[in-house]
Amino acid sequence: MVRVILTGGGTGGHIYPALAIAKGLLARDAKTEILYVGIRDGMEAHLVPEAGIKFAGISGKGLPRKLSLDTIKVIGKSVKALWETKKLLQQFHPDLVVGTGGFVSGPVVLTAAFFKIPTLLHEQNALPGITNRILARVVRRVMVTFPESMERFGVKNKLELVGLPVRPEIGHVSRKVGATNFKLRSDRLTLLVTGGSRGARSLNQAMIEVLEQLAKRSDIQVIWATGTTTYTETLEALKKRGISWERPEWRIQEYLKDMPEALACADIFIGRAGAASLAELMIAGIPSLLIPYPYAAENHQEHNAQALVQGGAANMILDSELDGQRLWKEVEELISQPSLLTKMGAAAAALAQPQALDKIVDLCKATAWH
Repeated sequence: MVRVILTGGGTGGHIYPALAIAKGLLARDAKTEILYVGIRDGMEAHLVPEAGIKFAGISGKGLPRKLSLDTIKVIGKSVKALWETKKLLQQFHPDLVVGTGGFVSGPVVLTAAFFKIPTLLHEQNALPGITNRILARVVRRVMVTFPESMERFGVKNKLELVGLPVRPEIGHVSRKVGATNFKLRSDRLTLLVTGGSRGARSLNQAMIEVLEQLAKRSDIQVIWATGTTTYTETLEALKKRGISWERPEWRIQEYLKDMPEALACADIFIGRAGAASLAELMIAGIPSLLIPYPYAAENHQEHNAQALVQGGAANMILDSELDGQRLWKEVEELISQPSLLTKMGAAAAALAQPQALDKIVDLCKATAWH
């Protein structure tokens, strides 16, 4: 029986890949014992138990960008986290520790490596996070999502391109089923727009002008998730412009629970450039118009988007350059060129790593056994 500690937190981008790895390990061998170590009051403290995975919390907080009294407090918590991790390792006796990024990975992976426990990292973004760049020097292997990130690690001989695990439903729902789910037609060009669960105000404001143009085009369908915090203000803004949003070809809602169905019937994706979203777009083979979130750590979303742009699968607009006129110009250019959309979709599919989870589980098993 293999015992594995998974660690990663702070954002869903670090937590969900770790949970996918946990499920992949259990699917391969139900006797695998898994412990997820995260920050005691982090997002992971709720998400991990909800997923049915055993959770243990430690102290910790990410370092502030500027030196201050908080920096000293954070360093104190980090030292405490190392001692707490040591105790967990002694109690659990893992055969393997896998870090997926975020501050919590630091003390857990570092302590495990110090005690000669086999360690792996998974980096989701094209620009590796600072924690993973430091830890890369002490772990056995570093698994990456984008080829572009390989040159940014100083440990070439440890790197393995594996991709990012996505939900198994992605790419396995038919266009007809996807369209029927939203009560839309499967033979119409469809835009899928989302700024994430909370929404992206800059994108929503620009989309209002796009809808003003699309109001004249009943042949173009729209699925738009405005985000929970900006839904009401978006509908009010549409009303002020005199745009009736309750149309048979538009679906405007707060949040998309059924993303596999939305991707199945989408021809163009418009939204942010988080690694998990891009992995799903590549598996689904969908062209995209990406507006990277400008405040992501070390501006990593722009690097993610650039990887797809260079691969011919996406166009990019920087958030600072985004307005309704610019967004409409880009959308109009794409919807007027079906052959370009086909080419971009094929490029997205060519960049995909559909066997990502299998590759990761194989590496986990091989590392734990050696």
